[in-house]
Amino acid sequence: MRGTLIPVVGPSGAGKDTLIDAARVARPDIFFPTRIITRPSGAVGEVFRGVETGFFHSMVDKGGFAFHWQAHGLFYGIPIEIIAALDAGQDVIFNGSRGMIDQVRQRFEIVQVMVVTAPDAVLARRLAARGREDADDIAARLKCSSYAVPEGADVCVIQNDGPLKESCARFVDALPPRRSMGSV
Repeated sequence: MRGTLIPVVGPSGAGKDTLIDAARVARPDIFFPTRIITRPSGAVGEVFRGVETGFFHSMVDKGGFAFHWQAHGLFYGIPIEIIAALDAGQDVIFNGSRGMIDQVRQRFEIVQVMVVTAPDAVLARRLAARGREDADDIAARLKCSSYAVPEGADVCVIQNDGPLKESCARFVDALPPRRSMGSV
C-alpha cells in the first residue's frame, strides 16, 4: 500500500512549520523531507537546505525534485526521494504551497491536504517576530493570506490561533493513522 502525501499549506505566519515540528516528535513513522529553497542556509525558522538559484535549476533539470514551485521571490523544491518513501508505504509530510496542490493531486494517488490558518492580526505578529521580513514584505504576505481554501474531500483545516498545545494536538490527530508494520 502506498503512503499518503501530506502537503501542509496556508498563509505565511500561520504556524505550518511549528505544527510540522510537533508532528515530527509525535509521529516518527512519517517521513519529513527537507525542502530545498533558494534562501541562505543561515536564515531562521524552518529546517531547510539553502541553495543558489543556479544549483536549484540544475536540480530541476536533473529530475532532483518530485515537484517544485516559486513563491515570494524564492524557489522551493521537494526532493525526489519522497517517491521511494511513498512506494514503501510511508506517509510523507512537507510544508508546501497552495499553488501546487493541483500538481500534487494529479501526480499522487493518495493525498491529504492540511490547511493551517490564523487571523491576519496573528499572522502579522508572527511574521514580525520571526524577523525574516521587513514591514513591506509582511504587508505583501498578508495580502496573500486571505485565499480560498483548497476544495476536496482530502482537505483538513486547522485553525492555529489558540493555545499552541491545542493546535498541535488537533494537527497530529488529523494526520492519517499510524500504519502497522505489516501494512508497509
